[in-house]
Formats: sequence, structure tokens, C-alpha cells
Amino acid sequence: FFPSMSGNARLSLKIYAWPAVVAAAGIAALGWWIYGFVAYPPAPERPLGIEEFPTRPTTTTAQPPVSAGTSFYNPPKSFTAAPGLWPWFRGPDHTNVLQDTANLNFSWNGGAPSAVWTVNLGEGYAAPAVRNGRVYVIDYDQAGQADAVRCFSLATGEEIWRQSYPAVVKRNHGMSRTIPAVTDKYVVALGPKCHLYCMDALTGKPLWKKDLVAEYGVTVPEWYAGQCPFVDGDRVIIGTGGKALMVAFRLSDGTAVWQTPNPKGWVMTHSSILPVTVAGVRQYVYCASGGIAGASAADGSLLWENDEWVINTATVPTPVDLGQGRLFLSGGYDAGSGFFRIEKTGGTFRGRFEKRLPSRVFGAEQQTPVFFGGHIYGVRSGGQLVCLDLTGKVLWESGTDRFGLGPFLIWNGTILAMTDSGILRAIEATPTAYRKLAEAKVLPGPEAWGPMAPAGTRLLVRDLTTMACLEHGGPR
Repeated sequence: FFPSMSGNARLSLKIYAWPAVVAAAGIAALGWWIYGFVAYPPAPERPLGIEEFPTRPTTTTAQPPVSAGTSFYNPPKSFTAAPGLWPWFRGPDHTNVLQDTANLNFSWNGGAPSAVWTVNLGEGYAAPAVRNGRVYVIDYDQAGQADAVRCFSLATGEEIWRQSYPAVVKRNHGMSRTIPAVTDKYVVALGPKCHLYCMDALTGKPLWKKDLVAEYGVTVPEWYAGQCPFVDGDRVIIGTGGKALMVAFRLSDGTAVWQTPNPKGWVMTHSSILPVTVAGVRQYVYCASGGIAGASAADGSLLWENDEWVINTATVPTPVDLGQGRLFLSGGYDAGSGFFRIEKTGGTFRGRFEKRLPSRVFGAEQQTPVFFGGHIYGVRSGGQLVCLDLTGKVLWESGTDRFGLGPFLIWNGTILAMTDSGILRAIEATPTAYRKLAEAKVLPGPEAWGPMAPAGTRLLVRDLTTMACLEHGGPR
């Protein structure tokens, strides 16, 4: 997740964004990774996160703020596993759509949804995952120069554990920007500098780690890693680029189960892996720097590749599964969008474009569109929310209501969409017309770009430095 930038700014970044790391820092980093996770001593600057609670009573009280860079486990004296499951990027089924039985109120009675709790975070767009009443987010502490995976109680916002590890990351429109993947046992996260690490989901105990740059020749993307780990069964799959196009690691011990060949030397992008099944074969689709490809979920073999989908500057949105081997691809920087087909002919898979759409019709720079009820919803260049049919025809647009680079999802038939400045809008998910139900200022801003996470009757949202838990329960 990263901002729209002018041509001069992009050129400046290309020239200056990747200074060489001095030898002393490289030696220190190597030592840290060889000898494992290191807990930083307390730093003199402000804490990484200071828990802030609303005036409404909560069942527990947060512990005193913990100094930046510290790893700890603080078992709660009592723990209520609040309902909700949003275990990774785009939710349980990777669609960014949630249909459940929660009694929700998106009218907000002319006001705003109440904030159950808020937490201050380091600068970034990393968003939360939710499982078993716990909220997981990757954070960054500038003072301590450390990445940190943090676990909070969904019910109260109390920080349960934090696992920090050293990583030198300079401010570049924020630092952390990925979403952990969480199972009942494990939490897996990808840091800004492509450090992949796995911890115990309940205690934060470090289990294994991989330096993808050192081990697999990964090139850290501009604006740092934005890809979210993809968990499938007992494995986590990463689109690495470099020595391999994709690599599957065993969750229990980090062993590489398979590697997908990368004959054209494509490198990592900000896009995440999408699972699809075509002609009875489960495969992983990934948009790398030089195109789009599919690998066998069974053994990682390269099933097909297509070099027609190349986005200048940055590839960010993930492909959208339309079913029956059909995908919707979109990108910013004048890439536009298009309908893409995966098919099997004579025992061989191939991927091809059916139709391309110019950027003036639709092109998503940052957030992945959502497929719902046979239609596609997304924010195009210029910040308008639009609805497309499956031929690419624009059925409606949001007019003067603009959304910028903010996130959106569909929850029980309602689009929840955030603006850059932290205004949350509720919109009816219908192809008939743009029908806004309500809007409210829920975050101070700026840059409220981190994807949202629904859980139970609550919605987790964030801007550049604040994460909030909003309550949406109650009668309409």
C-alpha cells in the first residue's frame, strides 16, 4: 500500500530510496538473524503504542505502556474471546466479502459508530487480522529500529504480547504495510525488508524466520514489502521472485516444501497470491514484475505464465476471482484493467486476456476490487467508487463523493469504504445506483489506507498512526 506520486517524486524515489547499507549495519543484522530474535532494551522515545480506551466501561484495564522495541508476553488475568474471524488479507475466503448473521447498524443514527478502543501505532498501513478473539498487526518502532508483531484483545484492546526484532527501515511513506496470516497455532508476517517470520499465535514465541533477501535473492519492492503471506493448510506461500517465483514453507518448522521456477527472473511486487481452481486443479496466481503466472498448489510447478500484464512503477492490487477460470486484473499508473481467462487445452494450461479496459474506464492503483452479486466494485483513478458489470460497463459512479486510496469491503450487502482522511461511508451494494446510507468521521487521518477487518459486530480500521475498533451492533 503506497501513495500516488508525481513523476518527479517517483524519479526521486528511484534515485534515492535504496541507499546501500553500511558494512557495520550489515554485520550487525547478520548476527541478529543468526542468533535469533532479540528483545531491545527500553528506548527513551515514546512507546510503540499507547493504549487509549473509551469512556464506556470495559471488562479489563490495559497494562502500562511498554517501552519501544520490547518483546513480552502478558497473559490476561481473564480473557473473553470476542466473536469474529478475519484471519488474513481479504478475509477467510479471500474475497473481502463477509456474509454472516451479525445484527448490524450502518445508519449510525446520524452520528458515528462508537470506538470501543484505540491504539497508537508506528507510521504505516499494515492492517489487522483477527482470530480467536485476538487482533494481530505488524508494527514498526522508529526509535528502537525494530519491527514488532503485536497481539491485542479484540474485546478490550489490551496488548497480550509483542515480538520485536531488529530491522533498519527508513520512513518512506510509512514503514509497515502488510497483514499477518493467522491459524489456530501460528501467526506469519512479512516485514518491510522481506523478513518472513512465524510465531506461536497465543504467546508470540518465535518459531522460525527467513531472510528472503539473503536466502532467495528477493528484491525488496519500492516502498517496502506490501505482499501479504498466503496460508493454505499447513503451508505459507510467498511470491518471492528472485531465485524462485513462489516458495511454499511448512508452517510447523519453516522448511521449504517446494519452489516454483522463475525462468524470466521476475521480481516481487506488492500484489498478493490468489488461490483458484481451474479444470479441477488448485493453483496459486501471482502478479510479479514481468507478468502474471499460475503454479500448482500440489508441487509448485509452473502451469502457465503471461507477460502482457506489466504495470509501470508498482503492481499492487491482487487478481479477483470471478469463477470458472476468469479473473479481473486492475492496476494504477495508466495500466487500466481487464478480464483474464485461465484455461486448459490438450492437457496444458494457459492464461490470456479476454478484454482490456483503459484506465479512464477503470484502473485501481492500490486497493483490490470486490466481486459481489455478479458485479465488480472498486475505486478508480480519481477516487470515484464505481460498479462494473462483467463486460466492463460502468453502471454507476460515486459522483462528487471521492475515496482516494482508502480501503473498502462488503459486509452483509453493504459497502463500507474509507476515504484518505478517515471518513467511513456506508453504501448499498447494488448495481442499480450509488446509494449512500451514512457517513462519519472515524479516524483523525491522514492516509487511512490500511485494509479494514470486520469481526463480530466490530470493525477494525486504521490511518497512518492510529488503529480503532468500531462497534456496529444494534437495531437498524
